[in-house]
Amino acid sequence: MMSIPGLEPAFLPVPATRWRYSDPSNLARDTEIAVEWPVNIRYGSVPYAVMMATPLDLEDFVTGFSLTEGIIAGTGEIRGIRILAEPEAVTVDIDLTPDRFRKHLGRIRRLSGRTSCGVCGIEDAADLPRSKTPARPPRKPVSAGAVAAAVAHLRAHQPLHARTRSVHGAVWCDLDGVILEAREDVGRHNALDKLIGAVLRSGRDVAEGFVVVTSRASYEMVEKTATLGAAALVSVSAPTSLAVTRARAAGLILVSVAREDGCEVFAGELAQ
Repeated sequence: MMSIPGLEPAFLPVPATRWRYSDPSNLARDTEIAVEWPVNIRYGSVPYAVMMATPLDLEDFVTGFSLTEGIIAGTGEIRGIRILAEPEAVTVDIDLTPDRFRKHLGRIRRLSGRTSCGVCGIEDAADLPRSKTPARPPRKPVSAGAVAAAVAHLRAHQPLHARTRSVHGAVWCDLDGVILEAREDVGRHNALDKLIGAVLRSGRDVAEGFVVVTSRASYEMVEKTATLGAAALVSVSAPTSLAVTRARAAGLILVSVAREDGCEVFAGELAQ
């Protein structure tokens, strides 16, 4: 986990009382909880969104967010990222290339801070975000064994969740199921955006891997994964109906209710 001097920590000890219903004795102690903090995202000093997030890996976060929001088409359109820790928020300023910044200013989109619903601030259903990736078969097959391997090692890549039990995780795996990148956040969308940013910034070949998330698979999680160009999205929890529809339309393998001993495939097929 990367931290930046001056930012809020990822977790804080908070006084709490632990109860045992069957035991009248209660224990006062400090409990570590995840930090949720406003992140003010600006492009060329122009405010765009305030996201409630865990203040870790913010360069990855805004890179992935910029891609999945359709603001950039690739990392080459970001010239620089500046992070300023302020008393009541963290401000992240993203400098875009001149042409991309002009196109960004031409877009009209009102977006409120979010950690769950994914459509706050949209005024019309026609404006629901959709991936720009055309429907296609997976470029590389994903095997059932790779899914099992990834799920088996997932907890080892969730250090913040191990401390707080309150954050989501997203990991990038190679086609053997080896976890190469991992990111965490209080918001499941944020965790995936951080992972997408990490994959993009590392220069990894998106055709050579797949995504695993610890949350349910909502339609927006599918859209973000399809926008990245990964072959598959694997979720520990179940998918929604729209997630299944979007995955099938995008040619994305969608695997949910993933456990070490089995899973359910809702779109596409796993290799043996």
